[in-house]
Amino acid sequence: MATGMRVLAKVAAACFVVALPVLFVTSNVRILASDAGFYESGLRKHDADRATGIALAELDRSAQEIIEYFENDAETLRIVVSENGQEAPLFNAREVEHMRDVKSLVRLVYRVNEISLAFVLAYVTGVFLWARERPLRELAWLALGGVGAGVVALGAVGALAITGFDSAWTQFHELAFSNDLWQLDPDTDHLIQMFPEKFWEEATLTVGVMAIAEAVATAALATGYLLIARQQGGDDRERARAGPGS
Repeated sequence: MATGMRVLAKVAAACFVVALPVLFVTSNVRILASDAGFYESGLRKHDADRATGIALAELDRSAQEIIEYFENDAETLRIVVSENGQEAPLFNAREVEHMRDVKSLVRLVYRVNEISLAFVLAYVTGVFLWARERPLRELAWLALGGVGAGVVALGAVGALAITGFDSAWTQFHELAFSNDLWQLDPDTDHLIQMFPEKFWEEATLTVGVMAIAEAVATAALATGYLLIARQQGGDDRERARAGPGS
């Protein structure tokens, strides 16, 4: 029984190390995917109104509808805009089908985010509820392990992006999607005109920077606790050596 509990504790600790960087990355993806300001900034930076021939006010509204589409239960994204003085669908059939695939991927990221958050909170709460000094030190070391694992993963992704974001972006799509609907024409398809590859490169960089900042903050808290605990432990040993009358 005791052996089984030790194995379970080790598995839970390993899951915590993995869940922490997953939580950082998926949380940041979720923040950007729901941030209308980020979309609107990208539309302006990459001259989406010129590329599409559609007014920015219409594109801003469309971006908000995309955000709502990720959150609601609709299977199909239907956006109507004013184009050349006439109302018309913003996306063609191929783009609509691709957005259905994108929604499935985004919702998967959201679920992974929720699961990782629930696990991290449950693990930390459990440690504090039944904590002694040693489990709290172990939690700090595990947090540093999670930060280290995240930094290694982000470093690998960053290296791929720096050496060639185009190829990395293509490989991502080939892995994430089972069809070629993501291969859009920048001359005719509004989706890629609104959000070109450069937009996604900037989004990826933003997610990485945010995750690194969170990792640094976590590492600072964990290291600070370990230093304080070490100092207190040293003081306790000094008092014990000095004896009760000191």
